[in-house]
Amino acid sequence: MTDVAAAAFKDVPTRHIAGDGVPFVYRDLGPRTGIPVILLNHLGATLDNYDPRVVDGLAAKHRVIAFDNRGVGASGGRTPTNVAAMARDAVSFIRAMGFDTVDLLGFSLGGFVAQQIALTEPSLVRRMILTGTGPAGGEGIDKVTGLTLRAIVKGALTLRNPKYYLFFTRTANGRRAAKAFLARLKERTRDRDRPMAIRSFRAQLTAIHAWGSQAPQNLGAITQPTFVANGDDDLMVPTVNSADLARRIPGAKLSIYEDAGHGGIFQHHQTFVAEALAFLA
Repeated sequence: MTDVAAAAFKDVPTRHIAGDGVPFVYRDLGPRTGIPVILLNHLGATLDNYDPRVVDGLAAKHRVIAFDNRGVGASGGRTPTNVAAMARDAVSFIRAMGFDTVDLLGFSLGGFVAQQIALTEPSLVRRMILTGTGPAGGEGIDKVTGLTLRAIVKGALTLRNPKYYLFFTRTANGRRAAKAFLARLKERTRDRDRPMAIRSFRAQLTAIHAWGSQAPQNLGAITQPTFVANGDDDLMVPTVNSADLARRIPGAKLSIYEDAGHGGIFQHHQTFVAEALAFLA
């Protein structure tokens, strides 16, 4: 598998594996030794929505695996309408890959899934990174559907990707970061993923709303070392949720990036990757 280990994320081949009857697609890069880092993605995201600077930065030191969960992109099955089922599907993928221990990096919706895995399958997780995310019942999470739909309409009217409005601040720095991030997502020109199905997108919105409306979980039961990161002006999952996570998860590390929104780890990818590598080490 030396071809996979050596490739950059924009060039690494898309592979397939079945877990509990679900055909998952994934991309796998970085060293073949050590604990793998499993990436858990955000609302509406396929394999082509991972920031290559973040993935390649982490893969310089760690094996990194990005995958489409059930019903997303080219993965088979039907996307669940709750986070608990999404977590079970992610565990099925991890087990199918043959891993007994992994590190998790969950962004936004992926951060909800990561928390659920840590609570229900604690022996599977060594360390966890939670970015642009929040706890069950967290402030403003139940409003994501409205925010997202308004951004989709605004994007259609202005011929911009909705992430331009949802992930970044409207300052000059934020606008520049948005354009650079969206350009990076186009670096891969071959073997691109299947677009997100509308049915799957709706299912994810339902799951996010339910997560934001449900009762808080006992995050004190999470014993894994945890790193929480976000921008200081997150529109989608208000930044106060990151502080709440760091307070409630024992010993968690918190980094808040200035003049940054939901996609703070993409805007400040150099700082984030350095901090993430230090944490994973």
